[in-house]
Amino acid sequence: MVVVLMLGSFLGGLAIGGKEGREKARKEFFGGALLDKEKLPEYLSRDVDFNLFWKVWSLVQKNYVHQPVADTKLFYGALSGIVSSLDDPYSVFFDPETAEKFQQELEGTFSGIGAELGIKEKQLTIIAPLPETPAARAGLMAGDRILLIDGQDTTDMALDYAVSIIRGEKGTDVTLTIWREGWEKPQDFKITRDQIEVASVKWEMKGDIAYIEINHFNEDTSARFNQAVNELITKNPKGLILDLRNNPGGFLDTAVEVAGEWILKNVVVIEQRDDGEKIEEKSDGLARLQSLKTVVLINEGSASASEIVAGALQDYEKATLVGKKTFGKGSVQNFEPLEDGSAIKITVAEWLTPKGRQIDKEGIAPDVEVDLTAEDYNANRDPQLDKAILILSE
Repeated sequence: MVVVLMLGSFLGGLAIGGKEGREKARKEFFGGALLDKEKLPEYLSRDVDFNLFWKVWSLVQKNYVHQPVADTKLFYGALSGIVSSLDDPYSVFFDPETAEKFQQELEGTFSGIGAELGIKEKQLTIIAPLPETPAARAGLMAGDRILLIDGQDTTDMALDYAVSIIRGEKGTDVTLTIWREGWEKPQDFKITRDQIEVASVKWEMKGDIAYIEINHFNEDTSARFNQAVNELITKNPKGLILDLRNNPGGFLDTAVEVAGEWILKNVVVIEQRDDGEKIEEKSDGLARLQSLKTVVLINEGSASASEIVAGALQDYEKATLVGKKTFGKGSVQNFEPLEDGSAIKITVAEWLTPKGRQIDKEGIAPDVEVDLTAEDYNANRDPQLDKAILILSE
């Protein structure tokens, strides 16, 4: 699961659930049949006796060594346990405090170190350090494995808990023990937390080539991307580079809007439900860039909504993808605020590219593979960007 450090849950493919979906979910949870009983342990096929739940509740209240135990703590812990029992790292229950922080992250303002986290190969991993943040200034890189947080082992650590202990007040420090491929031993990074405010879209002209970087698909992306396109097309660029490297995702509808500047009134992504139902998300944009030669930069930190855009442009041959294979998060979550201020984010579908390619756990391979090594990074070289410029200059 990828989390904004900033920190919040990996936003990619986020779709706000509608009434119809909620009613369907209620029927599934409250009136559905238990399938594949033969594949389950025997105890999971029994009827549920809620007396057992209340007995455990009572035993904890009466016997736990550190008293008192707050009812609210047990209550929210139980709700969190319900969702975590799905064994889906992208389905999460947020208590009111965490839900508020998550909402702030969707708005692009948060406090933390400015990195995206995920669980990859069962290890807490840096998915993407955000530009001009404490994480980036400290030298963290996509793919770094976090072994310790302030000396605490992260093995089997829940992602939400990792988020909670990396978060902190502005000006305070957190020490991450990092292992990076090629290192002989881990290294400590002491990082001072700061208020993170990141504009999700940046743009400029690089000679006669337009360059747009999207580092997140959040609430300001559509407006800023539209502004970028308006400004850049007046300069009559020879080509365009769309940089989605280290972009962990965000809102599904925003990704569809962005892709709509290349894809005219056609399918951008297909949502596939568990029952086989497929929902096509079509572009409604002006496709102002459909005839402009385009290169999309991707890497291991490009995930979810980034993969939606990259996959669609690749399927329609609207762009050449350059870089490294993407992260491989191909699922859609509904974010449902609840009446007490808590919220649930739950996986409701997987997504496919317009040609039906499955991306979850597979990622999107670039058309032209170019690595960016630690040596390149330390020397301020960017061979991926150089290759993109070369392709557009030919």
